[in-house]
Amino acid sequence: MATTRRGLPNPKSVVMEIPFSPAGILSMAEISQVTPKYRIIRTNEVDGYETTPSKLEVAEALSPAAAKAKKKKKGKAGGGDNFKGTSRKASKLSISDAKLEKFADLADLLKTLVDDKVMAKKKISTEATSKRVAQEERNVRVDVWIYAASVEDDNDYHLILGRDPDAEGKAVYMTMELSGLPPANAKSRQALEKARTDFKKFFTKHFAGNLPGKSYDFYDPPIEVQIEGSLFFDANHATGSKPGPQSLRKDMPTVWEVHPISKIKLTAP
Repeated sequence: MATTRRGLPNPKSVVMEIPFSPAGILSMAEISQVTPKYRIIRTNEVDGYETTPSKLEVAEALSPAAAKAKKKKKGKAGGGDNFKGTSRKASKLSISDAKLEKFADLADLLKTLVDDKVMAKKKISTEATSKRVAQEERNVRVDVWIYAASVEDDNDYHLILGRDPDAEGKAVYMTMELSGLPPANAKSRQALEKARTDFKKFFTKHFAGNLPGKSYDFYDPPIEVQIEGSLFFDANHATGSKPGPQSLRKDMPTVWEVHPISKIKLTAP
C-alpha cells in the first residue's frame, strides 16, 4: 500500500504499520490477498519540545504486557480522561461565547489568525487561571483531514489537521486538541465529553480501538473530519521548539490551535 502523497512520516521514524480492510485489521496472510483500504502508521515522532523515544521504546509501550504494567502504576501523569495539566487550564477547558465562523478550507482559517510574533509580544500568562485574551474569543468550524495524532500526559489528544489531500496548493497543518475533561460541574463538560466520546467510538468501530499513543500515529489516507471549537494561542511554545511531529512541522505555520474541540464529526475512510 505504498504511496507518495504528501503528509506521510519520514520512513526512518516508522515503528510499525497496521493495515485495514472494510472488514477490519488484516493478517500478514490476508494482506497478500486483499488490498488494504487504509492503514495506521505508528512512528516515534513527538512534539518538538519532547524527547524523541527510540523505536524500541515505542514498540515496548504498545505491547500488551507494557499496557498491563502501566495500569498497575499509581500516581503517574496521564491515563483516564480527566485533564491532568495546569498551563492555561481555564482557557483550555472553556468554550468561547463568540459566534461560529465557518471555513471550508484550513488555508482560509489560517489567513484570519493574528501573527504569532504579535501574539508573543502580549506575554500571555500560562498560569492555570489564565483566561482567553480578546484575540482568542472566536469559535470556528472547519472541514479538515486528520494526518496524525498523539495523546499527551495531560490527557489532551493532539490532532494534526490539514487540507484535503487532493487540494491544489501548499500543504499546511494546524494543531487542534480534544481536551482532557474538566470537572463534572463545568459549563463545558457535556460538549467536551461528547466530542471525546465520539472520537473514541470512531476508532473503536473503524480502527479496532487503535487510539493514538504518546508518539504520533499517521493515517493513510487521512481521516476526513469537521471540527468545531474555540481558538487558542499556545503561549508556552510561542518561541523555541514547536508542537507537531517532525515530518509535518515545517508546514505548520502557527502555534495557534483549535483548543478545545467542542464538536467533531469523523468520516470513515
